[in-house]
Amino acid sequence: MTEAEFQLLLQRYLDGLCTPQERVAVEQWYDRLEESEGMQLPGQNQEAVEDAIWHRLATQNIPVAAEAKVVRHPAAWWQAPTLRIAAALVLVAVALALLWPAVRRTWAPEAPIAVTVTNGWTKQTNTSQHPLAVRLPDNSRVTLHPGSSLRYQDALAGARREVHLVGEAYFQVSKNPQRPFLVFTNQVVTTVLGTSFRVKAYHNAAQASVSVREGKVAVQTRADADLSATPKRPAAAGVLLLPNQQAVYSAAKRQFTKELVSQPAVLVPQPFEFEERPVAEVLAALEKAYGVDIVYDRATLAHCTVSITFYNEPLFGKLNLLCKSLGANYSISDAQILLHSNGCQLAPAS
Repeated sequence: MTEAEFQLLLQRYLDGLCTPQERVAVEQWYDRLEESEGMQLPGQNQEAVEDAIWHRLATQNIPVAAEAKVVRHPAAWWQAPTLRIAAALVLVAVALALLWPAVRRTWAPEAPIAVTVTNGWTKQTNTSQHPLAVRLPDNSRVTLHPGSSLRYQDALAGARREVHLVGEAYFQVSKNPQRPFLVFTNQVVTTVLGTSFRVKAYHNAAQASVSVREGKVAVQTRADADLSATPKRPAAAGVLLLPNQQAVYSAAKRQFTKELVSQPAVLVPQPFEFEERPVAEVLAALEKAYGVDIVYDRATLAHCTVSITFYNEPLFGKLNLLCKSLGANYSISDAQILLHSNGCQLAPAS
């Protein structure tokens, strides 16, 4: 029997067109196929099963009616679309169940914060591409920048709360006057009692900086640092920072430069609409809003008034508008704003 005759016989069998002899023969061969050791049913090795049946049929020389009508059917019951889909789904489910542990290990993303504990010290590293929040044992909060790491003793034990930073982080330290909070970097030591500030000190960087959002911060070089110093009693060689101020440490010069942050934040909101008001009043509002010192010649500007409205401009944008209206200019030195003006003339009386 040829393979084509074999396929025709199976189709006739499925259509119920076989002779009794053909039907018995096909069923007997199928029964023997199921009982054969090592033979797998659909989904495992379908072509091998068909070949095995064909060879068995060929050896039996079963006659096939010449007038057989060819109907497009699967070669066997297991080739029916519904059964094939069901078998495929079962096999997929089984495969996933077996492979899931390995797939999970392969596809599972790494934790954005890598944590290691060694000899009583905990180290947290931000392995993501975004700043991430870290909560310390004393409930202080740290926003750790990508690639930065923070190391501290378990439970922040000791008379001082000490952490070691490599990289950049924004700290919101819980207040505890009895236990100062110290941030160590490779170059500087920052001490607070409880406030918000930013430290930027990447490994082998030429500079390190500390900027303050609120409160007071004491900064000193790490070499020969006075660890008992606090913002209330800063080290003689250190720098005391107030809100919107920063200290930049130059590794080459081994010294600090005290300056204003690039974008001072509003600390105390003020009304910024002035109609024919003294310039001194405008400057006082800016000082109070941003916590800055503006130095100017009060006598020169004593009789000057201005009409001006500020909206959402940053501090330096507001200063530019004010200076333009006065024909003045300003500079910054040691975290102070110096306003330079030749004064103004009173408008002639009407």
